[in-house]
Amino acid sequence: MRLLLINPNMTESMTQIMMDVARQTAGPEVEIVPLTATSGFPYIASLAEAQIAGANVLETIAAHRNDVDAVIIAAFGDPGLAAARELFDLPIVGMAEAAVMSAAMLGERFSVVTFSPHMAGWYDASIRQTGLGARFTGVRCPKAPPETVNNVAEVLRSDLIGLAREATATDGAAVVILGGAPLAGLAPQIADETPGILVDPIAAATVQAMALSRLSPSYRNRTARPAAKTSTGLGADLSAVIAGEIA
Repeated sequence: MRLLLINPNMTESMTQIMMDVARQTAGPEVEIVPLTATSGFPYIASLAEAQIAGANVLETIAAHRNDVDAVIIAAFGDPGLAAARELFDLPIVGMAEAAVMSAAMLGERFSVVTFSPHMAGWYDASIRQTGLGARFTGVRCPKAPPETVNNVAEVLRSDLIGLAREATATDGAAVVILGGAPLAGLAPQIADETPGILVDPIAAATVQAMALSRLSPSYRNRTARPAAKTSTGLGADLSAVIAGEIA
């Protein structure tokens, strides 16, 4: 099995951290194929940035769709997820949605803890779009954003532990999702220091991508694909997919 892990952020170090988590989760029989965005933003932190990054995600999937069994969109707001599922005939998993679905299976109520207030509103909207808003207790984050996302999991470790404790003790969350690509791999490191169940979104996305691939869903005669049309300025592979020339 081959899983394409697309980091829509341009920061290669994030890709490396998430790839390590995915490989540890998947085991030696699954190949993780990591790709980092070559245009866009060092770190996506808003809906507008996610919309731009989503177009790049579609281009990347179009170019590699025949070489992999499933795709992981490795940015917490899941840029391009709905559009990708509309276009491509293979399982596509977003790390935020995967984390939410996993959290809902582990406890009745869940929260998100992240490292910057800049993402709180966007993350809140992303979670509610899954349809599980009634079980969502909200986003907790530091009052001020970090100066850099580099090593943010290490620098803010004690703050993140405190926020996770507040999410369980004050908000009533049974499960806490550690949101944001820079926090990949932190959940198992701090699990013994927090009272709730912690979810690592990349680990959740990896497991779900594997499961969906093994289900071997049939895309034959599906109705979700949009009508074929010509386009201008897109990459050759994506343009051909949209034109209905290739599946």
